[in-house]
Formats: sequence, C-alpha cells, structure tokens
Amino acid sequence: LEITETTIMNDAASGFSILEQLKALGIQLSIDDFGTGYSSLARLHQLPIDTLKIDRSFVAGIGVEADSLEITRTIVKLAHSLEMDLIAEGIETPQHLAQLRSLQCEYGQGYWFSKPLDKVGAEALLAAPSQW
Repeated sequence: LEITETTIMNDAASGFSILEQLKALGIQLSIDDFGTGYSSLARLHQLPIDTLKIDRSFVAGIGVEADSLEITRTIVKLAHSLEMDLIAEGIETPQHLAQLRSLQCEYGQGYWFSKPLDKVGAEALLAAPSQW
C-alpha cells in the first residue's frame, strides 16, 4: 500500500495507529513521493514502513542539478540505514538508471522501463527478455 509522505504527516498520531493496524494484517507499506513533504526524520524510523519511494522530481534533476543527486544519495543512505527498500520514481534516461545503480538504489520505475500498459502490453513486456 502506498501512502504519500504528506498524508502520513498531516495527522501523524492517528496515521501511525492506522499504519500499525495495516502492518499487523501483513500489508507492505510504502511512503510515496518521499522528500516532497515535511516529514520528521525523527518520526520516520518509528513508522512501520517497508519502502521509501524517491519522488520523481529528484530523479529528474539527476545530471541537471547537483542538489538533486546529493538529496537522492542521502535518501538512499537513509533508507538503507533504516533497513527499508527503496524505489526511485521517474527514471526516464539511461543516465538516471546508471546514477541510481551507482548509489545502490535497488528498484526503479519510470518511462525508461515502460510507459503505462494495458494487460496485453504488460504480459508481452513480462514475457520478453529483460533489457535492463
């Protein structure tokens, strides 16, 4: 289940309780658009989150804005230190992919891999040999 950073932090106390209940049901939890909200890093390690998703705005800036790469590097290190999985959103170029791999970002999504597909297109993509 993906929940935006802003949604979690709008009402952190009740949000935490709801996340705990979902986690108890065995639901995997992700923070979407991480880095765009105003989350408390002190609170982040207390949340029962499995995955951080780096917002596409940072990925898009890789190779363009030095700050984007450094922010992305910091988020990767943070996720790893908290033993969370990490997904980079908005990968659109081979340079994005190469930089994220060099930072040891395990997962990614974006148009570099595929544009949105219907069922038939998704089945064909999954059946084809990996290009990445």
